[in-house]
Amino acid sequence: MAQLAQHDLKRQAQLDTLKRIGKYTIIRFFILFFAVAVGIYLTILVANMGGYVDEIQRAEIRENIAIQISMNPEYKKLSTEERKQLQEKLVVLEEERLGLNQPFIIRSFNYLKDALTLNLGRAKNMTSDSGSRQVKLIILERLPATVLLFGTSFLINFIASLFLALMLSRRYGSFWDRFVVALSPTSAAPGWFYGIFLIVIFAAWLRVLPYGGMVDAPPPEDPLKYALSVAEHMVLPLLALAISSIFLSIYSWRTFFLIYSSEDYVEMAKAKGLTDRTIERRYILRPTLPTIVTNFALSAIAVWLGAIIFETVFNWPGIGRVYFQAIGLFDTAVIVGTTVLYAYLLAITVFLLDIVYAFIDPRVKIG
Repeated sequence: MAQLAQHDLKRQAQLDTLKRIGKYTIIRFFILFFAVAVGIYLTILVANMGGYVDEIQRAEIRENIAIQISMNPEYKKLSTEERKQLQEKLVVLEEERLGLNQPFIIRSFNYLKDALTLNLGRAKNMTSDSGSRQVKLIILERLPATVLLFGTSFLINFIASLFLALMLSRRYGSFWDRFVVALSPTSAAPGWFYGIFLIVIFAAWLRVLPYGGMVDAPPPEDPLKYALSVAEHMVLPLLALAISSIFLSIYSWRTFFLIYSSEDYVEMAKAKGLTDRTIERRYILRPTLPTIVTNFALSAIAVWLGAIIFETVFNWPGIGRVYFQAIGLFDTAVIVGTTVLYAYLLAITVFLLDIVYAFIDPRVKIG
């Protein structure tokens, strides 16, 4: 009887825990969804300059229709007043077709609804490599190039930073430790800054590496040669990204690990005679795992967006260049589309991190 009662209490406790987790998950979901909606709407307002882009589009419509009327021989027979009336009629029809006859505030909420449902629409001035104006295709065509470059750089820098930081935390005050500390200010300059010098040295002067781009022109037909060509074009961008981030990243993680290395339980483990690797794995990496996972996940999101100036310097056909072109052409649909992608990735990552914490950190309690 006592065992049955104990079993019922245990089952009830599990149900209560599941209810708390479910309630917490639902609340977090709606909070993040609201944050995404607000961020996207603000992007719509900024991208449209509060409706000023609509005025530019109306002016372009009026100018294009005026040119069409003046170039059409049939319309030359009309009087000046008749041509003016025809122009106004065609302008009204074109504005109705594009929805410009509605107030901007109403159209902005229509844009928000389409963005939240991933109905990214069609670009105004930009096209994909296949000739399509669908924003989804424009982004998806350039996304692999960005993920390839920045994903490779991110993984190399992240793994190398952790490994070298752990090694330096064991050799505090050594020559290599002071060397990394001395070079950490080099990360103050962005990657494209070092990229310009690397292009001048290795491409213009030594002529051993290409100036930019993703692959030779024309691209090799053989898959192996194509892969080797891509790898050759990635050398300078990866090197520029590494120089601009690796030393500061190592210094940051090394300092972080040093803080945990001075804890009493680590000193106790050293007194027991445990090896350095065992101490790192059990007593340093384990309590810092939530921070490492958070840094990895949030940094990985940036892989999807690339970098505008960096991709422009290296002529890399990624999302960053698409974003830059969209800003120059006032292509609101593409600007909002890339922002929607980032917003959803950020929200999903934060949402999953809250769940992952419960598994990797026993100190996390869901109330």
